[in-house]
Amino acid sequence: MAQQKLSIGQEIEVDLSSWGRLGESMACHEGQDVFVLGGIPGEKVLVEVVRIRRKYVAARVVKVLAPSPDRVDPPCQYYGECTGCQWQHLDYQAQLRNKRDKVVDALQRVGGLEDIRVLDTLPSPATYGYRNHARFTVGKAGDLGFVNRETRRFVRIDRCMLMHDGINYLLGELQDRCGETTQLAVRAGRDTEDFLVQPSLKNPDVRIPTGQKHYRESVDDRQFRVASPSFFQVNVDQTSRLIEVVREAVNLSGAEILLDAYTGVGTFAVLLAPFVRQVYAIEESSAAVADARENSAGIDNLEFLLGKTEEVLSDLPQPPDLVILDPPRAGCQSSALEKLLSLRAPRLVYVSCDPETLARDLKVLCERHYRVDRIQPLDMFPQTHHVECVAVLNLKPTPPPLVLASGSPRRRELLTQLGLDFLVQPSNAPEEQQEGETAEDMVRRLSLDKATMVAAGLTDGFVIGADSTVVLQ
Repeated sequence: MAQQKLSIGQEIEVDLSSWGRLGESMACHEGQDVFVLGGIPGEKVLVEVVRIRRKYVAARVVKVLAPSPDRVDPPCQYYGECTGCQWQHLDYQAQLRNKRDKVVDALQRVGGLEDIRVLDTLPSPATYGYRNHARFTVGKAGDLGFVNRETRRFVRIDRCMLMHDGINYLLGELQDRCGETTQLAVRAGRDTEDFLVQPSLKNPDVRIPTGQKHYRESVDDRQFRVASPSFFQVNVDQTSRLIEVVREAVNLSGAEILLDAYTGVGTFAVLLAPFVRQVYAIEESSAAVADARENSAGIDNLEFLLGKTEEVLSDLPQPPDLVILDPPRAGCQSSALEKLLSLRAPRLVYVSCDPETLARDLKVLCERHYRVDRIQPLDMFPQTHHVECVAVLNLKPTPPPLVLASGSPRRRELLTQLGLDFLVQPSNAPEEQQEGETAEDMVRRLSLDKATMVAAGLTDGFVIGADSTVVLQ
């Protein structure tokens, strides 16, 4: 049958089958993939087509015909128009279950990693009012809001339920007064009451300071200075839980050398320094390192190394016992993974906000020297499809060496054909027949002599000794 061509605004009934990558639910309509915002797999819904792309159709739920038991009423007046939240219509316990399932799916589909122990998702202490950072688009009238991901329509926002009160206060002060710019970033410390607004605004109607270079945030009663372009977790209560999860996962004794790669403003390095002997922290942003050095004031066992992770790893002051990786959403550079593999640190913790790039990088690490002990998902971003993960990896035991106690090219060839990795260490044992010794007894004795001589100089492994002789008639 010819495929029916859909049009924007058209309404169709679909059965939702699974989750998509960006938190939408998926259906198939006459051979076309339909990505539906506001649906739940297992539901039958009436949807409106909002955008047609080359490979799929985007739609939104107009009416739920057969609801899921996990469906709840979204509390936000902007839900559906604004696509910043994808899962307000999903019961919170179902959000947690689905985030764990998302991690398992990425591990299998992207990394080919089966039977990895993925724990239940740790809930956020607050499911609304947790964010300390907002990036607003400025409308034509100088008003602030967000842009719908599919329709590209601007949605004015007067109060965002994900933001804490400090952000929403600043939003009220800035609303309708920002026509001189097109984008606006607002960051505010919930407990410090410090904030920044970028860029600097000249409108005399703006009654609050703007253009700050940094602000102060607090985690576990310790303040962190954060420069405007620097990364910092948006959910500070869950950040405390994240630090606790990492610390408990590696069972720190106090004697470890810790390497914190992609340290940013030093959150992990600063908060874990009291529990280890020495911390080395790598960061390529000079602004972030400047913040990190101030944030670590009074900590004597912490040294910051400025540069790209893949470059600094080649020249560390000491080999680490534990490495913490907290890269950007795009994951680690392949060159950084190669350097990490060559370090062979006994333990590695990978913190990621993207299950797919996490799975990709774990595949590389596990194909060589590491195995995943467990993965702990945390809900750093309630009401959205995003999930934070802490993957704990241990170095695989090094197999004992296999040593060939012979320089014979033929014997090397035989072991190579068997697919074995081995070392060659000739014994140089004397090969003389003893009086009355049969040929069979001689080759047995000489084989054992060769193996014993080489084994005497080893502490572990397996040694192969071999001998042969030709018997005429």
